[in-house]
Amino acid sequence: MRIVLDTNSIIQCIGQHSIYRAVWTSIMLGRNNLCVSNEILMEYDEILRLFFRPQFAEAVIDNIVTNPNTMFFTPHYHFNLITADPDDNKFVDCAIQANAHYIVTNDHHYDVLRQIDFPKVGIIKLMDFLLMIHG
Repeated sequence: MRIVLDTNSIIQCIGQHSIYRAVWTSIMLGRNNLCVSNEILMEYDEILRLFFRPQFAEAVIDNIVTNPNTMFFTPHYHFNLITADPDDNKFVDCAIQANAHYIVTNDHHYDVLRQIDFPKVGIIKLMDFLLMIHG
């Protein structure tokens, strides 16, 4: 399954003892494909460095970039569907370009996508995605 992980989801699932660790593992082992753009990778790097040591942040980014289950996209069109937090649009644009099944996020700004018929972007909470992959 193709997914886009919002930055809050990355932070919550990379910890070795996180209850969401199975999401990260599913990507690393190829059960799911992580869809990213350069903009997303830059945000991951920036935020990871705020919460973790630089070496750990670098290792996470390196794992993403070198993982054969990571799919890279360069969105050429910006839909600007999220007005409450325009920074979140990079994830939406990547999901559309990638034809991703879901954006995995706990951020309520994405809820507006449930009201938009086109382009249709699936969103799912991190816990719901975890339960789905364990289903």
